Amino acid sequence: MDALIQLGMVSEQLPSEAQNSATSASEAKDYFVSRDGVKFAGTHLIIDLWDATNLADPEHIDDVLREAAVATGATILHGHFHHFGPNSGVSGVLVLAESHVSIHTWPERDYAALDIFVCGECNPYLAIPVLKKGFQPGRVQLAEHKRGLVG
Repeated sequence: MDALIQLGMVSEQLPSEAQNSATSASEAKDYFVSRDGVKFAGTHLIIDLWDATNLADPEHIDDVLREAAVATGATILHGHFHHFGPNSGVSGVLVLAESHVSIHTWPERDYAALDIFVCGECNPYLAIPVLKKGFQPGRVQLAEHKRGLVG
């Protein structure tokens, strides 16, 4: 609580010009997408990979998802992957400046569930060939959702 009060006091002590320029800079950039007459926050792909390979190797998964994120045009901020043990699944996430990529794997079923949500100029569909190359699925199920749909 004291940190919040101190933080509040610091912002109150800023000259009004500094407060105004900080507000103007944050309000000036709109990261929503306008495409085909529709405005929205970003594209969220839900991807299921069936009959896939390399689903119990957290380093391989990390490498593939990083390559996929870069292919979309995104900026990777942080990644964390948890391995549930030998021959077991992996859950992980890449936090992107433009949102996230996440995965949960079931190697015993040769199945992986992924989310790719990106905003701005990023194209999540550019990740699909990277995922196919990295996991060699026999079947891919894909659903798209436009997040933050304005109209």
